[in-house]
Amino acid sequence: MKTVKNTTLLLLSSLLLLAGCRNEQDTTEDEMGLLPQPELPNPQDPDYWDAATLVWSDEFDGTSLDPDKWTFETGDHGWGNNEWQNYVTQGVTEVSDGTLKITARKVGTGGHVGDYESARLNSREAFTFGRLEIRAKIPEWKGKGIWPALWMLGSNIGQVGWPECGEIDMMEYVSYDPGKVHFSIHSPANNHKDGTQVTSGPVPLETIEEEFHNYGILWTDQYIKFYLDDPSQVTLVFPRPTPTTAENWPFSKPFYFLMNIAVGGDWGGLQGVEDTIFPAVMEVDYVRVYQVPPPGQ
Repeated sequence: MKTVKNTTLLLLSSLLLLAGCRNEQDTTEDEMGLLPQPELPNPQDPDYWDAATLVWSDEFDGTSLDPDKWTFETGDHGWGNNEWQNYVTQGVTEVSDGTLKITARKVGTGGHVGDYESARLNSREAFTFGRLEIRAKIPEWKGKGIWPALWMLGSNIGQVGWPECGEIDMMEYVSYDPGKVHFSIHSPANNHKDGTQVTSGPVPLETIEEEFHNYGILWTDQYIKFYLDDPSQVTLVFPRPTPTTAENWPFSKPFYFLMNIAVGGDWGGLQGVEDTIFPAVMEVDYVRVYQVPPPGQ
């Protein structure tokens, strides 16, 4: 009887040991990537962006700016471009009738730094890759001197500075050259300070000051494509350079949104600032981020 019990216990122990070894082996193979893995979507496929889903947005449907989504950046130090506006928090933004209004206004005698006020809004969230789109209307054309922009900066700008952080300009406009829009990227290898930026140049858009338009990018680890109104209307393609370096591709990490109206500056004020243009108001209908989910989600 004792022998039977011992034999039974030995058999059970052996079975448990084998099961444990099998589970351990399976886990190890999975962790090592030896088991079959789901095929990742290819950003070069024509239908790649059809699978993109909305992951973040602001529709500006309320009566005030959402402090959980946006923060003000303030100051009148020229912002690296000898600009004249002082970015403030009061009296330069409004949310009403489904849009955000950003206003640039004259508050001084004119012609000097600090004589103008405006807003510079940064998104609290940052994003890596996706279809990112802003629908907006540029201020009514009244004359020269303003420089509205919808753009993105690398979230590590506080650690590495500019242009090392990278910059993606989804829309830039200078009012001395009406009826046109510009798209650009900046990096240590390509930036306007060195005259090496990658840009679309002026793209004709006759209704930019009168109508809302969609300004968007299709952004993956392989390219950044800028589009106007619809993803099928690509205006600029920046493929990931080969070989890839931190200097020519700082674009595989989180970036945040910025929206602002600058006054004057090296580009916006190239032909002067006409004080009759103020107040100047840019309206933003929405900001949306779509991303392609990984397999199985």
